[in-house]
Amino acid sequence: MNRTLFWTTFATVFLAEVGDKTQLAAMTATVRSGALWTVFLAASAALICATALGVALGGVLFRVIPAVAIRWVAGLAFIGVGLWVLLKR
Repeated sequence: MNRTLFWTTFATVFLAEVGDKTQLAAMTATVRSGALWTVFLAASAALICATALGVALGGVLFRVIPAVAIRWVAGLAFIGVGLWVLLKR
């Protein structure tokens, strides 16, 4: 296993997830239900499934589409979402 890749990926995903709406949803579910372990396990399973989907899709896309094209599309999508959030009334 590539340790550098592991820790870089861990740090990137961790920082991207901290404070996002997924974490807020998990906190809300915990407060409403009081079922800490149930919410933790359900949220963890959901994140694992979402990550597995992303890894699988990424593996297929990178075989078919050049990496530079994927970077451009991803970058433009982030800019588009940012503009949408800023300009939304």
